[in-house]
Amino acid sequence: MDPRYPIGQFADSADRSPERRQALIRDLANLPAQLRAATNGLGDAQFDTPYREGGWTVRQVVHHLPDSHVNAYIRTRWALTEESPMIKAYDEVAWAELSDAKLGPIEPSLALLQALHLRWVQLWKSLPEEAYSRVFRHPESGENSLARQLELYSWHGKHHLAHITTLRQQKGW
Repeated sequence: MDPRYPIGQFADSADRSPERRQALIRDLANLPAQLRAATNGLGDAQFDTPYREGGWTVRQVVHHLPDSHVNAYIRTRWALTEESPMIKAYDEVAWAELSDAKLGPIEPSLALLQALHLRWVQLWKSLPEEAYSRVFRHPESGENSLARQLELYSWHGKHHLAHITTLRQQKGW
């Protein structure tokens, strides 16, 4: 197993059914509680342990999730309110090196992710079928539909959650 991708790399699904979407939305709804459970009982030394050689620390992974998902939430809203908007990319590696991500307590990020996902899930659940075909343009990856966005961020949450749970299992924490 490649420790960078404990659940495998993202693969775009051909299944765009309403049932599949509901499952993906449930993934987003469940992530905050799963992340809280995965970090429960860890101390500073554990939070400052990289999940793999040369990788981010558990603390950086926790802070990365709301950083990334708030950007995705805003992209979702842009796609719903503008015609094929060009979004702004951000340097996730540089963000993970900022002092709040490297040294800050995780509770604010856990709370932010919880609040953000409450809003995002509410939005996803409210969308009519045709909204999932709306798009935004990413300067690096090109055109992305909201259907793909939902699929990607369901995977993204599980991906980073697995970084933490796999490390805990390996270390016996």
